[in-house]
Amino acid sequence: MSRAFLRDDAEGEMPRRNYDLPDRDDPSYERVAARALLEAARVNETQLAERATGYYWGEPRLRVHVEAVLAEAERANDERLEQVARRFLR
Repeated sequence: MSRAFLRDDAEGEMPRRNYDLPDRDDPSYERVAARALLEAARVNETQLAERATGYYWGEPRLRVHVEAVLAEAERANDERLEQVARRFLR
């Protein structure tokens, strides 16, 4: 099989998208990281977003930010964002 089709380096894979994160010492970092994790979950890139943000799925420190996103998603009738936010909050 051609090596072009092997993913033996997948563990070290880098994020495919720019998560546009502020500096870690920026007061908005956790809010932006929470949104990045949720947006990545929409497209099954949670692990890559975890790597990019430094936070794992379900991180308690991000809960308040995810709750705010959930409320926003409910107002906008964004069912997919509601779904991933609820899953994060479990």
